[in-house]
Amino acid sequence: MTIKWRKSSRSNTGNGACVELASLPGRVGIRDSKAPTAPALALTPDSFRALLHNAKAGHLDLP
Repeated sequence: MTIKWRKSSRSNTGNGACVELASLPGRVGIRDSKAPTAPALALTPDSFRALLHNAKAGHLDLP
């Protein structure tokens, strides 16, 4: 299985500091674009939705 990673069209930082996503069987893959060979996260769709919700709501912001 070939995994196709993609990053947001809004990721235009130019320094490679992006998060990439991949559609996996029953999971959403998440990895650091600067470290493509490092381990990646694989979340269930429900967990991924919860992560996005919490990020958008500011619950994951650093103080």
